[in-house]
Amino acid sequence: PADIRDAAQARVRSPPAPVTDVARLCVCDLLVAQCDINCCCDPDCSAEDFSLFTSCSVPVVTGDSQLCSQKAAVYSLDVEANPPERIFKIIDQVNPSIFCIHATNYKQALYLKSPEIPTPENFDQLLDKFGGATFSTEPDSWNLDTDAQNPPDANETSRYEYGVPVQTEDAFLRLPSPVVSSWCSDANPAGFLVNQATKCIRSVSVEKCDSIQALSMLFYINSSILASVFQVNITVQSIVVQSLNGMRTLLSSSDVLRLPMVLDELCINAVLGVNYHITHTDTGEIIEAAAAFVLGTISKETLSIEQSFEISFTQENSQPVPLSGNPGYVVGLPVRAGFQPQGYPFPAAFLFAALALSSNKHSQLTILHSTSTQDCLAAQGARAPVLFGYNMISGCKLRITAATKCQPLAQTLLDVLKGQNFPEYVASFGNSQAQDVLDWVPITQLHISEQMISHTLQSSCQIPVSLGIEVKWTKYGSLVNPQARIVNVTATITTTPLKQLPSGRERIIPVTSSVVFTDTSSPAEPSYKAWPTIDIKLPFDFFYPFV
Repeated sequence: PADIRDAAQARVRSPPAPVTDVARLCVCDLLVAQCDINCCCDPDCSAEDFSLFTSCSVPVVTGDSQLCSQKAAVYSLDVEANPPERIFKIIDQVNPSIFCIHATNYKQALYLKSPEIPTPENFDQLLDKFGGATFSTEPDSWNLDTDAQNPPDANETSRYEYGVPVQTEDAFLRLPSPVVSSWCSDANPAGFLVNQATKCIRSVSVEKCDSIQALSMLFYINSSILASVFQVNITVQSIVVQSLNGMRTLLSSSDVLRLPMVLDELCINAVLGVNYHITHTDTGEIIEAAAAFVLGTISKETLSIEQSFEISFTQENSQPVPLSGNPGYVVGLPVRAGFQPQGYPFPAAFLFAALALSSNKHSQLTILHSTSTQDCLAAQGARAPVLFGYNMISGCKLRITAATKCQPLAQTLLDVLKGQNFPEYVASFGNSQAQDVLDWVPITQLHISEQMISHTLQSSCQIPVSLGIEVKWTKYGSLVNPQARIVNVTATITTTPLKQLPSGRERIIPVTSSVVFTDTSSPAEPSYKAWPTIDIKLPFDFFYPFV
C-alpha cells in the first residue's frame, strides 16, 4: 500500500537515532574525581572551576567519525562574562565523505562480549560449534526490535568502570569505614579507581581475639578479585609489627601469615591497619593486588581499638605525579617545576614532579640546604624543596686562600646554588599538566655583579655568591574561593670579584640562597559605594534626654 511505502521511504531518509550520547563523552577527563584544567567537558568541574579556565583543550566532541550524520558537543568559554562561563551546545554534524555509515543496525557490534569459558558442562556444546574447520559468527537472529538481544552481563568483571565495586569470589573487596557512628562497618565496598582512607573503632576482647575475623589477616586477603578470564590473588606486600608502646618494626619476610592469638593475657598479631594497592591496565582490567598490614598487640584492659584502612590505584607502566593543589596551589606544598627538552612542544612530563629532599637530578626547583658544617664545598648536592608560600633563606661559608683558582670555583659555586639541571618552567597551578603549555611559566634568569652596583672597576673573574628566587603569585578566580596562581618567577644570580690574596692569607665569603613569595593580587573592589559624609553641627539638645 502507498501509506506503508511512504512510511518506509521516510524511515530511509530520516537520520538514524544516535547510539552514543556525545554529551557524556570526554576524552580529556584524565583525573579521577578531580577537575582537569581546561577540560570543558569534565563532569567533575564546577562553575567556579570553569571560571579559572583559559581555553577549552577539546572544543568539539563527537562519536564515530565514520557516521554520515551525528550529534556533536561544542564547548567554548565566554571570557567577557564576569566570572568567565562555559558555553555548551549540541549541534548536528554532517560527514562530507560519500563513504560513510548511515545506520549502525548491527547492535551486537556495539559491545565486546567476552568469550564463553569452557567447562565440563558446556565443553561438548562448544566443541560442536567451534570444533570444525569453519564456523559462522552470524547471530541466530537479526531482529532489531529486541533492544536487549544478548546484552552484556550485568556482573561482567573483565573491565571495571570508575566507582564500580571491586568484586571478589564471595562478594566485594571490603574497606571497613564508619557509617553512622565511629564504629567499623564491613559493608563498605571498595570502588574502582576511588582512592580512600578511613579510620574506625572496633570493639575487641582479648579472650576472643583469635575468633574475631576483622582482627585476622585472612579476613582481608582470603578472597580473590574477579578479573577477565582469571582471578587475581591478593598478595601480602609487607608486615609491620607495632608494640604496646607504639614502636613499629618492619618484618624482613612477609611470606608467613601471622594470625591473632592469645599469649600471656595479650592479643598479638591483631590487624590495626590495611593498605591495599591495586594495579590496573588502561582498559580497566585489574592485574595485580597487594596489601600491606600493620599488626599490633592488645592488652587485656583494652575494650576497643582504632583501625585504619587505605586503598590506592595505579595504572600499569605509569608513575603517578603528586599534585600541589587543585587547581590553585596550597600553602606548604611543593612548587612544581620542569624543563623543556629539545624537540618537545611542552615541558617533559617525566621531569616535572613534586619537589623532594634530594639532589636536583629530576629538574626540580630546589635551593641550597644548609648543613651543620656550613661548608659550601661540602654542601654540594644537598637541596631543600621550595614550598609554596614559605619565604626561605639558607647559606654556607666559603674559605678562600691564595691557591684558590677562580674559574673552577665559580662553576662549583654555581652548581651549589642552582643544583643540577636548573628548571626552565614552573607550573602556574598546582595541577598543571605537561601538555598544557599555557599553564607553565618560564623562569627569568638574571645576573647582577656587585662591581656594577658599586660602580667600581670590574674584575676579570667573578664568583656567584647568592641566588635569589622571587615567585609572584595572584589570587585567581572567584572571591568566594580564590585560587593561588603563579604568574612570574625570577632567579637572580649575584656575583662578586675574586681578589687575589697574598700568600698565607685567608678570606671567608658568605654564600646565600633565598626564596620570596610576593602576592600581586589587586585589592578587591567593594560592591557598594561609600556613604557620603555630611559636615554639619547638630543642636546641643538633639539627643535630649539622652547623653
